Amino acid sequence: MSSATKIVVVKLKELVITGVLALLAVILLVLFIIHISSKASPKDDELAESTFNPGVYTASIILSGNTMDLEVTVDSNTVKSIRLVNTAEAVETMYPLLSSSLKEIESQVKESGTTDGITYSSDTKYTSLVLINAVEAALDKARR
Repeated sequence: MSSATKIVVVKLKELVITGVLALLAVILLVLFIIHISSKASPKDDELAESTFNPGVYTASIILSGNTMDLEVTVDSNTVKSIRLVNTAEAVETMYPLLSSSLKEIESQVKESGTTDGITYSSDTKYTSLVLINAVEAALDKARR
């Protein structure tokens, strides 16, 4: 077995140029990654700054065959008001706790901006749950 010795000649100039180009490629890659990740941050900040699309959003409630709408008015960060519209007198008579329950829910939603953690009396449990579900449906429409 004969093995011939091979000699490789590398010029110092070519070695330096290759090293500089490799270093530039790494720097460009790092800058590209920073650029991509920085584009995602302002979107997250914008979403954190404004929670809702300002406007009036509705959700329908059906009680004893009568349909009424619950209106939620919001600006970009807060809930301004919650009210029932198109309410028949029969519904108000059959559900006397409806307006008082709505006032309690409205004050808590205005304070927190969400329906999470809302407390209500055991006397108004079912009425409050219907109203909370309607408020949540309207707020889902308002969210970005």
